[in-house]
Amino acid sequence: MKTFFLPREEWGETCTITGSEAQHICKVLRMHAGEQIRVLDGQGTEGTFEITSVSKQNVGLRQISVTSHPVPAHQAYIAIGWGKSVRRSWIFEKAVELEAAGVWLWAADRSQSKVPEEAKENWQAQLVAGAKQCDNPWLPELKTLPSGVTSVVEAAESFDQCFFLWEGHKKEEMLSTEHLKKPGKTLFIIGPEGGFSEAEAKLLKKGGVTPLSLGNRILRWETAALLCLGLHFWSHKSSSEMSSVTFDS
Repeated sequence: MKTFFLPREEWGETCTITGSEAQHICKVLRMHAGEQIRVLDGQGTEGTFEITSVSKQNVGLRQISVTSHPVPAHQAYIAIGWGKSVRRSWIFEKAVELEAAGVWLWAADRSQSKVPEEAKENWQAQLVAGAKQCDNPWLPELKTLPSGVTSVVEAAESFDQCFFLWEGHKKEEMLSTEHLKKPGKTLFIIGPEGGFSEAEAKLLKKGGVTPLSLGNRILRWETAALLCLGLHFWSHKSSSEMSSVTFDS
């Protein structure tokens, strides 16, 4: 069943998909009235709908069933030091696939350009595309922190545990399953290309954020982010859940 996105406030017994989603249904997939689709709202709700009408700009829907998913007991957020955009869309997609609860972009001392004051619309579209691909009913919270590491430390106060993955830390103190298996909200803070400055590392430690290593290799920021999310994702899946995980070739 094909999957599409519709903001929750637009759902109803009958509703309409517009814009690019409608064009995809009409022009690309050439779907017709009577066919069924899956709809996600990005806030934990998914529904099955029947197409009732199709035009170039509007697709009419009739609600068949709705399922609400509970908020996950274990939530992982990643705060990434702002850097080049070349791999940013890729990490948005992977963050959705690995069930990240949030993706933050913060202004680091070694960031190469200015962080936008607000998340861009096309970033949200990339998250939506990832959710549709993997049928994840939850979209990560997406925001920017342009005020530097102090804003990250302030935001970290609401988390159950916070780590910053620092290449300058002792290699024997590594991120492990002991850190990952605890319930609640976990924040992984990752530096930009070039890593954390000494001043940032000092402020993070002073703010109660635990420094940990990811091993002997110097990893790219997107590799570090993917590793943290992947380990967290894997550590909270039961055997039955993991047996249902599928891999695209």
